[in-house]
Amino acid sequence: MKEKIAVLMGGQSLEREVSLMSGKRVCDALEAEGYRVLALDVTPDLTATLRSERPDAVYIALHGKFGEDGTVQELLEFLGIPYTGPGVVASVLAWDKALSKRLFMADGVPTPAWVTFTAAAFKQMGAATALDLVPEAVGGFPVVVKPSKQGSALGLTKVDDASGLAEALLTALSYGDTAIVEKWIDGRELAVSVVADPQGEARVFPPVEMEPKSGLFDFSAMYTQGETDYYVPARLDEATMEVVTGLAARVHRLLGCERVSRVDMVVDSSGAPYVLEVNTSPGMTETSLLPMAAAAEDIGFQELVAHLVRSTLDAAR
Repeated sequence: MKEKIAVLMGGQSLEREVSLMSGKRVCDALEAEGYRVLALDVTPDLTATLRSERPDAVYIALHGKFGEDGTVQELLEFLGIPYTGPGVVASVLAWDKALSKRLFMADGVPTPAWVTFTAAAFKQMGAATALDLVPEAVGGFPVVVKPSKQGSALGLTKVDDASGLAEALLTALSYGDTAIVEKWIDGRELAVSVVADPQGEARVFPPVEMEPKSGLFDFSAMYTQGETDYYVPARLDEATMEVVTGLAARVHRLLGCERVSRVDMVVDSSGAPYVLEVNTSPGMTETSLLPMAAAAEDIGFQELVAHLVRSTLDAAR
């Protein structure tokens, strides 16, 4: 009989429902592969359950806070249980978009100009009196305002002029203590998935291009059937495709992402790519981008899940 795999899903983040959908599909795939599957919602009983059940590995199907920010990864390392996806440091770096963008800038990775605001800067330091400086700092409007630590484009607003900036910042800060104001780049939005091959080398899947009918790839566009058109591989010329895939592998290594990541980018009209952020626990729902990219390489969902689990088990040996 194959190993026992605990699938962590749900939790209390704002992405709970998406996580439950991901987790259910992962459980079904692992059961079809012959693994003994333990489906676990994240509750205060989680640690005791993991200690008593002693799974051989954990598949992290959690999205959002506590699932992607290094919290559950640190707990699992303390308990000595191997888990899918990147480790603690990579998870922390990718979860904090403001921090990861600083790493991109330091390493010469192209990323849209941005500024960061914290709730404390507004409350304790009067940062609201300097919002007139934002356009010069990022290169003018339009801009995107989003929480620094959040997933699934929650709290994201496109702002076309100065009149909407303060409200957008309030929205973003309602999701966390830090917000990013980032220059809007017109172009093709891409998700580039990177998965380690059996030798541990980064394998870049074909980029997925997202064309939301609303013009904004927000939470609704991500998870509502029919609201976004997808192109796999993305509609890029050969030279741009090579640059984009190379950049995804570079960013994957820069943040130290083991086994899997998804690098979100935009390519402007001149063919120049900009890295927006990195996701360390890609969704596994019916509309998720990692399974879509894998399918373009003739890798089915069940095979993809089995590979992620097997690579985790092999690495732990």
